[in-house]
Amino acid sequence: MEEKKNNSAGAPEVEQVAKFEEAVRADLIKYLQNEKMLDEIVPDCPDVEEKWPEIAKAYLPDGAREFQQYPVVSLGWMMFMGMAMAFFWDTDWEKASKQSDLYQQIRDKEGYDNFDDTVLKSVLGLGEEEEKKMSELVGRCATRVLSRLDHEHVEPGTPAALGYYIAALHQLYLAGMSMELNALGYHMTPMDQIGLN
Repeated sequence: MEEKKNNSAGAPEVEQVAKFEEAVRADLIKYLQNEKMLDEIVPDCPDVEEKWPEIAKAYLPDGAREFQQYPVVSLGWMMFMGMAMAFFWDTDWEKASKQSDLYQQIRDKEGYDNFDDTVLKSVLGLGEEEEKKMSELVGRCATRVLSRLDHEHVEPGTPAALGYYIAALHQLYLAGMSMELNALGYHMTPMDQIGLN
């Protein structure tokens, strides 16, 4: 298989990353809908989406460091973060929205290695069986995204690789957010199904 040439011109690379991110988004949504974890109309939350740059900046040093040895964990942890953010939005966004260290707070409770447990138990309050199912689901989502990253044949350690990695994290964050919003009971209804007469 011929490797894609990395274009350092800038614009084509940005377009490629954008196309990759859109493909990741579409794949995650379809997969989670098939798993009955997302409705046909995917819920969104601009408040949580606006927190992304702050979360990404805080997470990158940990995530990038862990990616080489534990890529699925490095990707999957961001999906848990998206779930936690949706939960905070639903429960006490006035408080959470003012905090700039939400990722660090969760991580520091039991350490990076136990980030999934901290979110599922301490934040979401899931029981053992639900926790196991959710961990497995996030693992499958992260594995799907990793497979897409591998297919891009981007040279590790390059600015391009970082761009693809951040794009992957972004979509996992949003997928986790949407999935948790659905779990919390936020269901979007198509306009044509709303009785306006």
